Amino acid sequence: MQPTTILFLILAYFGVLILISYLTGKDDSNEIFFKAKGQSPWYVVAFGMIGASLSGVTFISVPGWVKDAQFSYLQVVMGYLFGYFVIVYILLPIYYRLNVTSIYEYLSQRFGVVSYKTGAFFFFISRVLGAAFRLFLVATVLQYFIFEKWGVPFIFTVSLSIAFIWIYTARGGIKTIVYTDTLQTLFMLLAVGIAIFTITYEMNWTLTDLFSSTQLKSYSKTFFFDSWLERNYFWKSFLGGMFITICMTGLDQDMMQKNLTCKSLKDAQKNMLSYSLVFVPINILFLLLGALLFMYAEQNGIGVPLLDGKEKTDLLFPEIALNGDLGLGLGIVFILGLIAAAYSSADSALTSLTTSFCVDFLDIKKKQAMQQKKLRKKVHLFISLLLILVIVAFKYLLDSSVIDLLLKAASYTYGPLLGLFTFGIFTKHQVKDKWVAIVAVLAVITTYTIGSIPAELLGGYHFNYELLIVNGLLTFIGLILIRRK
Repeated sequence: MQPTTILFLILAYFGVLILISYLTGKDDSNEIFFKAKGQSPWYVVAFGMIGASLSGVTFISVPGWVKDAQFSYLQVVMGYLFGYFVIVYILLPIYYRLNVTSIYEYLSQRFGVVSYKTGAFFFFISRVLGAAFRLFLVATVLQYFIFEKWGVPFIFTVSLSIAFIWIYTARGGIKTIVYTDTLQTLFMLLAVGIAIFTITYEMNWTLTDLFSSTQLKSYSKTFFFDSWLERNYFWKSFLGGMFITICMTGLDQDMMQKNLTCKSLKDAQKNMLSYSLVFVPINILFLLLGALLFMYAEQNGIGVPLLDGKEKTDLLFPEIALNGDLGLGLGIVFILGLIAAAYSSADSALTSLTTSFCVDFLDIKKKQAMQQKKLRKKVHLFISLLLILVIVAFKYLLDSSVIDLLLKAASYTYGPLLGLFTFGIFTKHQVKDKWVAIVAVLAVITTYTIGSIPAELLGGYHFNYELLIVNGLLTFIGLILIRRK
């Protein structure tokens, strides 16, 4: 597919998003931007959250990860499912009872100002890194297949991507996101379905042939019980996935902000339950697509693309969709699916970061009404510029699968949130609030130190996403040590 065709598709797609933004953003108030006045239909939120959760990382990186990890990611996904039940029946009732705008306001009411700011700070770092990981992936694809051929620098590609998001989220905020995410989820799922059908047809297979093939069996090992020392051991992956969901969804302002726009707690719970039930089969489709991509590449002599001299399995899907011989149709749906997957998470991240910074750090509710809207718009622009800087930095720092790096980063940045909320919900103790930030930082440093210990010194044990549990436990223990008598 020609670069000009790809660019035209992207511009047309953003034209539709900007139109939705115009229709939903006529009321430019902070109440609309932050909470959509609590009037979002639960089923719209549920469908849109699929795209926001999966993102461009899942769309490209999960299929690319199949080569090294096979279907072991499904062990993590199964853990996700149980994590959603914790969110539905424990966390959502707390947020609705307190009627919060930022979920970290709970920490203020439970412990104090320092705990509140500490929780908000770790969310801010977590979401900046998470959004940057996701946007880095899609910007890399755009750079590799479009702008590199025109001699355009990577920073321009990133800036253009962020600029488009800023344009359509600046007015309507979370109200706009609820509806644009719905459209983007639809495009993403269509792209995956069409890609699976097209590649299967090209290989002269029926679905029955695919599932019975020996090639698929070589990629599709799912459960790993061989040794608890290995990174992909089932219970390590399962428990890691469960706690990743609790943290990256239930303790994350980005994901919870959408739920808080529902009309009632009951609607928010219906939203999360229905969303969680379709999440597992959708991830199975992505893994199946990954296996198909590598089988097709092997059959047709297609190599894994190189970037800066290194193999990038994340780029195999775009390589086959855009430069393979599978027709223009697949290229079109791939581009639409890619930008839909990437921006459905990035736009909500930009909105939630703006919300958190305004509410948690700048106390926007205490400002005069005339100042609040101006302040929100300045913060929205500041967050956009910050994301550009972090994404460009990633180009020189990342050397692994983006989905793996994203989950590793979550183990360190979400651990203090896990410890704080767990201590607040399941104990009645108060703490010496001024020491909470020190406890959280020490927990992260200790967790990183533990995770860096060579496996040979631990009898061959490889740490994986269970580091998140370790991090939360260390924070919990630290809070016990500083509790008030």
